[in-house]
Amino acid sequence: METSELLKKVRQIEIKSRGLSRNIFAGQYHSAFKGRGMAFSEVREYQFGDDVRDIDWNVTARHNKPFIKVFEEERELTVMLLIDVSASRNFGAVGESKKEMMTQIAATLAFSTIQNNDKIGVVFFSDKIEKFIPPKKGRRHVLYIIRELIEFTPQNKKTDIALALEYVTNAIKKRCTIFMMSDFIDTKNYQKALTIANNRHDMVALQIYDKREAELPNVGLIKLKDSERGGDMWIDTSSKKVRNEYASWWNSCQETMQDAARKSGVDITSIATDEDYVRSLMTLFEKR
Repeated sequence: METSELLKKVRQIEIKSRGLSRNIFAGQYHSAFKGRGMAFSEVREYQFGDDVRDIDWNVTARHNKPFIKVFEEERELTVMLLIDVSASRNFGAVGESKKEMMTQIAATLAFSTIQNNDKIGVVFFSDKIEKFIPPKKGRRHVLYIIRELIEFTPQNKKTDIALALEYVTNAIKKRCTIFMMSDFIDTKNYQKALTIANNRHDMVALQIYDKREAELPNVGLIKLKDSERGGDMWIDTSSKKVRNEYASWWNSCQETMQDAARKSGVDITSIATDEDYVRSLMTLFEKR
């Protein structure tokens, strides 16, 4: 992509994403995700009903009457975007491609974070860690992330969700909020890694999918390409058996994803490429 075309696209995404994050997500984002913990604010005299565990014994001894420590929640967050850049993200038959949808959602979340004075970082993953962008604040940093979302070319094509989860769990030591975006088409088991990541951090999973992936249309003989493993295959979609077998495979993937999310306690929502992702995110924020 030419530099001028890239800058134009970045600008278009910035205008849309900043508007959404400012006008729609301002309150919901702020209230849906909690800070790292409680920070000391001040001391005041003990009042009936206060927790005796909060008594500051040093101040109490100096004044000969009880004082307690007052804490307030630390609002500053570190947000990490875990973006699946495997080859299947390029698919798009209904609405936008999965890559385009992920870019818009990621940009909206990124602008929401900086409007709340939070840090944001990104991990691009396939079946390897393709790129790590350390969390920082500021508009310039967010624009850099958006450019990478548009332009980044991964080295590998396959998917390893567990690897990405293990990486971010080890790379980010302090508790953070993680948004994982993927189509979750992965034959390997990632439930354990999801559980560990959610125990250490605050995990949210966003499945981005194309409705054409959920079922085969009855259109006769077609050629399908496996974007991650390579190779073409001719299949007869007029065969009910073929369509049922495909539907069974898709349902199995969905069950695996939902089961992993349920057992690990991770909030998950599915967003189709032809749906309004704003409504889906608002619903997710309200649930939290």
